[in-house]
Parts: sequence; structure tokens; C-alpha cells
Amino acid sequence: MNTILLGFIGPWQIALIVAIVLLLFGGKKIPQLMRGLGSGVKEFKEGIKEGEDAVKSDDKETEKLS
Repeated sequence: MNTILLGFIGPWQIALIVAIVLLLFGGKKIPQLMRGLGSGVKEFKEGIKEGEDAVKSDDKETEKLS
């Protein structure tokens, strides 16, 4: 099903989507949106790393107790 959907997306459809985004948000607002998106992704990756570190430290403490 995904391959069928991807077959219909072409350069004209992408240009249309970009034009609609520019009309909705304007040229000045898009860099702010991308900056916010980038910082959100960065925080998400840092949170995942902290979670993995916490799991590793919990596993080490469990091994010491047993």
C-alpha cells in the first residue's frame, strides 16, 4: 500500500505543498519553525540518552546486589 502512495507523489505535488506552507506561514516564520523543530529533536535525543544511561546504571546496581 505504501508503494502505491509513494508512486503518486511527484515534483509538482511537492512544489504545491511548499507553496501552501509558504502562504500559510510566510517567509519570516519558517526559520523560526525549523529552529523550534531542531531544538525539539535535540532535546528528544538528549532525553533518550539520559534514559538509556539511567537504565544502564540501574542494571549495574542490580548486578552488585545479587
